[in-house]
Amino acid sequence: MTKNIQQFKLLIIALFVSHILCGQKIETVYLDENDKTKNMFITVFPENGQIKSFMVLLDGFGNNPTNVLSQTEIPKIASQNGTLTIIPLLKTGPSYFGSDLTSQQSLKEIIEFAMNKYQLKNKEFYIGGFSIGGTCAIKFSELSIQENYSIKPKAVFAINPPLDWERYYNAAKRVVRLSNPTEVNQEVFYMIERIEKEMNGTPKNALENYYVQSPYSFSDITQKAVKNLIKTPIMIISEPDIQWWLNERNYDCSYNNITDQSAMINELQRLGNKNAVLVTTIDKGYRKPNNMKHPSSWSIADAGQIIKWLQSQ
Repeated sequence: MTKNIQQFKLLIIALFVSHILCGQKIETVYLDENDKTKNMFITVFPENGQIKSFMVLLDGFGNNPTNVLSQTEIPKIASQNGTLTIIPLLKTGPSYFGSDLTSQQSLKEIIEFAMNKYQLKNKEFYIGGFSIGGTCAIKFSELSIQENYSIKPKAVFAINPPLDWERYYNAAKRVVRLSNPTEVNQEVFYMIERIEKEMNGTPKNALENYYVQSPYSFSDITQKAVKNLIKTPIMIISEPDIQWWLNERNYDCSYNNITDQSAMINELQRLGNKNAVLVTTIDKGYRKPNNMKHPSSWSIADAGQIIKWLQSQ
């Protein structure tokens, strides 16, 4: 029965992808032909075959590029407007952390590979993502400035990304402290352990590592990470929906990514970035194919709005 249900789900996703990509050319590329599980990307080409710009689009934790095509029309709208879309699965696999060095190196390698393959050197470059994918995209944008990469995004966007790992860790520990352990979502325990592993400690004994990896750090008064984005247009899209989180998960604002997102945009605006934008939505979060309500979903981002904003920068 379980196998049949899984097959049915895959069929539904395949139908959605077929509908979304009707009439569009796509290509799957593996950087290592001997490994079909990761280190690859899907390319969605412009409808008319003429590439005006290109965009890298990163999915959230535990997903793959095909999921992106089933959850959002961003690649489709991009294709209609002359933007080639690259949807990668990094060397670190579906369970990637995004802001870590290995993920960032893999992302840089894929971007450089795609640029050479499709002759994109003089094309405008955008980057964005959902959840951890958004974390990864923003961190890449910061590092491209900090390390003076030869290719830098002209604009970056992120859909409900966690940005401050110190805040996330402390909030997750609070969730556990306030809860009956048997009623805590296993994702909370997983993230506590994963963050400790990635940071090689807790905020109490390894705070500098949290500053290095986090795209934004509320307690870092030097503003080292965000200062890299003073001149980079950035849009963050979020659906806080605190009532949903309270009713469904017993989470308050401390465990809501809007805390990081609003603080980061505020600091960037105060630093002089006039193209730092926070977009908040109401009742837009629904996950396909069954349209299950969830405020952390690709659907909170208006594909047309994003492409129009990117191309206006």
